[in-house]
Amino acid sequence: MLFDSPTFLFLFLPLALALALVLPRALRNAGLFAASLLFYGWGEPRVALVMLASIAVNWALALWVEARSGRAGLPIAVALAFNLGLLGFYKYWSFLWDNVEALGVARPDFARGEVELPIGISFFTFQALSYVIDVRRGEGRAQRNPLDFGLYIALFPQLIAGPIVRYRDVAVQLVERTLSISKFSSGVRRFAVGLAKKTLIANVCAETADKIFALDTASLDAGTAWLGALCYTAQIYFDFSGYSDMAIGLGRMLGFEFLENFDYPYIARSVTEFWRRWHISLSSWFRDYLYIPLGGNRHGPTRTYLNLVAVFFLCGLWHGAAWNFVAWGLFHGFFLVVERVVRGPSRERSSWLTWPTTFVVVVSGWVLFNASSLEHAQGFLRAMYGFGSGDGRVVHAGLYLDALLLTALCAAALGSTPWLRAVERWRAARTSEDGLSRALGLASVVLPLLLLALSTAMLSAGTFNPFIYFRF
Repeated sequence: MLFDSPTFLFLFLPLALALALVLPRALRNAGLFAASLLFYGWGEPRVALVMLASIAVNWALALWVEARSGRAGLPIAVALAFNLGLLGFYKYWSFLWDNVEALGVARPDFARGEVELPIGISFFTFQALSYVIDVRRGEGRAQRNPLDFGLYIALFPQLIAGPIVRYRDVAVQLVERTLSISKFSSGVRRFAVGLAKKTLIANVCAETADKIFALDTASLDAGTAWLGALCYTAQIYFDFSGYSDMAIGLGRMLGFEFLENFDYPYIARSVTEFWRRWHISLSSWFRDYLYIPLGGNRHGPTRTYLNLVAVFFLCGLWHGAAWNFVAWGLFHGFFLVVERVVRGPSRERSSWLTWPTTFVVVVSGWVLFNASSLEHAQGFLRAMYGFGSGDGRVVHAGLYLDALLLTALCAAALGSTPWLRAVERWRAARTSEDGLSRALGLASVVLPLLLLALSTAMLSAGTFNPFIYFRF
């Protein structure tokens, strides 16, 4: 089920909110867990069995870890084997088999079969694994109630595309949370903004990005290639941050507070800063559960560089079972190493070149991310930087630039900067409620409702466009 579908907006969500309001506190988690299972299994009930198996096994493993106290090596090994094995089988089996076949090793009489990828498996697997590891580290107690743990994993707002929620951040809320008018209204506003990001910006930019990336790269000139890359750059940010906004908003409506997942990454002045601002829950997951355990920056520069490259190699592979995702991860790892070599580990040098340089690196990386293959990415990047064979006579940017796309790109540029946050802080800091302050306060209520109406109208007239991160 999709957040931007009529079924969710006008049927599932009202019923889920009604359950949260009318059920007594003792049954609230059970009702929300059942609703989350319905949400996840909608249209394909079999995939819910994989998530239920993950819930049952990780709940038992955490209890085993806690029972063994300082001798938890075996249960942790089992947890790693189970979770990574589950992820590896469902997400990477076909990729591994394709590469084995390419090497001429596979036997032709062995049928590999097709493996259906459960939606959001990367997110709920990392979430469950972090829970077991945190119990081992003594950063939280194992949950005795399997229903409460199941709700932590299956909670529908963040189930299939994050953010990756740490158990310690919601443990108290699972047991005791409050529903209030102010929290609910804040959640509605946040959800409306996220839905507008998806439908009014991401979907519009996606249409042009898809068309340009589908072209033969030999026909691309620099202008058309850059337009396609910039459209995808806007699409992926407003698609994914829009989903995160909706997840955070839905959580508030239900009494939960999730941590932020984005912090205006396109204003970053270095690749290092970009990864502090982009998909924060994933970045911090890799930092806490891989980079630091590998040694982080504690064993000299060479080891630090190797750790960074290893982490981003796996980060790329986490995003998709294809070599272009691996290349994208290594691409970012390379620039992180370069920045440390040039700037040093603790200094952030700023000049007028730092932002545009970082932005160009990020946009170029998105070409690797979105391309259908490494060859496709190479051809697209050659066109972007003036080494392609397209002359702009038959295919050119003017074919795709219309008023709707220009409006969406302008909104994307404006929405990529924290100007609204600055306005809100300015209004909050004022000691008197003058006409301007009251007008801004009214706009903060009216504008999200207007965006919600526009988004709903766009959905009723538009075509299906799933969230990008659903495939991860």
